[in-house]
Amino acid sequence: MFDTLSDRLTSVLTNLRGKGRLSDADIDATAREIRIALLEADVALPVVRSFIKGVKDRAKGAEVSQALNPAQQVIKIVNEELVIILGGETRRLEFAKTPPTVIMLAGLQGSGKTTLAGKLAKWLAGQGHTPLLVACDLQRPNAVNQLQVVGERAGVPVFAPEPGNGVGDPVEVSRRSIDEARRAQHDIVIVDTAGRLGIDEEMMKQAADIRDAITPDEILFVLDAMIGQDAVNTAEAFRDGVGFSGVVLTKLDGDARGGAALSVREVTGQPIMFASSGEQLADFDVFHPDRMANRILGMGDLLTLIEQAEQAFDQEQAEQAAQKLGTGQLTLEDFLEQMQAVRRMGPLQNLLGMLPGAGQMKEQLANFDEKSLDRIQAIICGMTPAERADPKIINASRRQRIARGSGVAISEINDLVNRFFEARKMMQQMAGGFGFGGGGGSKNRRGKKGKKGKKGRGPTQPKGMRGLPGGFPGLPPGGMGMPGAGPDLSKLEGGMNDLPPGFDPSKLNFGKKK
Repeated sequence: MFDTLSDRLTSVLTNLRGKGRLSDADIDATAREIRIALLEADVALPVVRSFIKGVKDRAKGAEVSQALNPAQQVIKIVNEELVIILGGETRRLEFAKTPPTVIMLAGLQGSGKTTLAGKLAKWLAGQGHTPLLVACDLQRPNAVNQLQVVGERAGVPVFAPEPGNGVGDPVEVSRRSIDEARRAQHDIVIVDTAGRLGIDEEMMKQAADIRDAITPDEILFVLDAMIGQDAVNTAEAFRDGVGFSGVVLTKLDGDARGGAALSVREVTGQPIMFASSGEQLADFDVFHPDRMANRILGMGDLLTLIEQAEQAFDQEQAEQAAQKLGTGQLTLEDFLEQMQAVRRMGPLQNLLGMLPGAGQMKEQLANFDEKSLDRIQAIICGMTPAERADPKIINASRRQRIARGSGVAISEINDLVNRFFEARKMMQQMAGGFGFGGGGGSKNRRGKKGKKGKKGRGPTQPKGMRGLPGGFPGLPPGGMGMPGAGPDLSKLEGGMNDLPPGFDPSKLNFGKKK
């Protein structure tokens, strides 16, 4: 959603780099380009004016004029001002002192309230809570059935005493749901209310009646991030008619301009608390203003990437893989487990998009085909346990059998095996270089007696694995998938090239905390 805005802002700020001193004319020209970029992204005019004023006032002060690198200081100011208009600090849910905590969802029809109710319930269940979904949308056809299906997928019970489709009193249902939650010992109640295609008095009155009946601890306004400038008007109408304590943005994976996300916090004064970026129940997380600002400016979001990795990777398996990595005993079975863990983190396009400078390889990410990973998985699953443990025994006849079983060409199997040996050799050399022990093997021991050439040169990387390595078979240098199928991370500028030669972020070990 923020791709166009991110490209414009990155282009504007890139032009400042290399200048040892910034004049008032440079700052005015930069502010003008940023203003145009924000207006084209459908950001509300009052928000744009406030943002530009804050940037210009700070950029023309001593904060920039006395900086060693004025251009970097301006980028820092833009980043901080973006964080401010997005809400500043991350806002968390406030739970009731005496359970249950009541959360009411409000918004227009089509904004994604019912699906979001399931996402929120699943997220809260993962946090150790026992939520209860309540079907109070009794006007829209099959709204109750939809919530029941979503609740079943999320593994959360649904309180739906009325069939809906125009039958039943939503205020009475909401009131009864609190008693049901206390009886069944649910500590959180999520009330899904009815919406309309437009703002009307009947809708506002019903939402206000439900609010008065259950006295919710949190009222979350569900906002479709794709509706543009009208999002501000809708948010203001709900704020004045019903009131809300936080905003949830949905459909952030759309291709709209995204101005609503940058406008709603500043205009309504209420924080953005959650963000939904897909149709799956797992495509939901807490909204972090600082991380979103980093993404918009092309700085990546490594914190979110690390959090997802910690959830997807098993600590014991990661420790075992690290030990095997240092001794050169890594097998195709280990690689398959690691690849499956990475895929549990989500689409690789999204994961790579969180890396700093990922906007520079946008076309490669768009053309990336995850089916290449399916082919790699099919090849490895077509091997016997002995072949996975020791690929050296895979001769010509075995390769023909694996090719027939996995439905791929023999050349792909040859390429996978060859890359596996190259990657394993490199990982062993890297482990020795980082002091993990076991790296380098007998070659390092011979090298201690007498090295040819200059000292400190280190081991030569295998051919075809220069730059940021893929690190595993079937991965191009710095990429993902079969050869030529994935983006080349070695082309990243200013983000990944600052890492040590041969460093592979995908091999970071998130072990147990001491």
